[in-house]
Amino acid sequence: MGYVSAVPPPRNDADAETQPEAPDGRGGRRSVAVALLLGALGATVVLLASGRTWARGTAALGSDSLQLTADGRAVTGLPAALAIVGLAALVAVFAVRGRSRLLVAGLLALSGLGAALSAVFGADGRRALDAQAARTTADSAAHVAGLTQTTWPYVTAAGAVLILAAGLLALRFGRSWPSMGGRYERDGSPRARTVAAIDPDRPEDLWKALDRGEDPTTDPGADRAP
Repeated sequence: MGYVSAVPPPRNDADAETQPEAPDGRGGRRSVAVALLLGALGATVVLLASGRTWARGTAALGSDSLQLTADGRAVTGLPAALAIVGLAALVAVFAVRGRSRLLVAGLLALSGLGAALSAVFGADGRRALDAQAARTTADSAAHVAGLTQTTWPYVTAAGAVLILAAGLLALRFGRSWPSMGGRYERDGSPRARTVAAIDPDRPEDLWKALDRGEDPTTDPGADRAP
């Protein structure tokens, strides 16, 4: 008999360099959690901030002045709509794989970028207040005066940046993220059935074999090819 040593052989440094590193499962889980947090928080901020007052102004009504306000959805509905698209893309990232996941991650990032840009460039609110002044005074030529802006458009843009960050994380680390139902998928190949050894001298083994629907009187290796 040959001598078997329990001490592992010395590891060659050259082999260690060529051997691929194992994926960092903890880092992958961390990036998933961060992306989910950023995406959900950013979409929530955008949807809430879009409903706040973005601009204020006054319209002349005879000898009086009428105070007018316009919320984010009246100024531009694009940030809120893109935030909903971002939420859908954030969920869809975990339902697809491969190139489809990259495409959905790109859609997530673009929705955040578009929401941020539309919030910043549409923060003026003059057009929405002019339209409201025309409806209120029944004068199509009415214009708003004393226009002031609030900080809510920029809060909306900040929330959109969080959605953008979630999309960038999905583009960078999305390949290693798990997918929905991935642990339940099968490759279609038949699974080898492990047959427990039966000791005919032990009654408990015979009863266990009968419970499994096996015949304890047959040799489990009789059907195997030599």
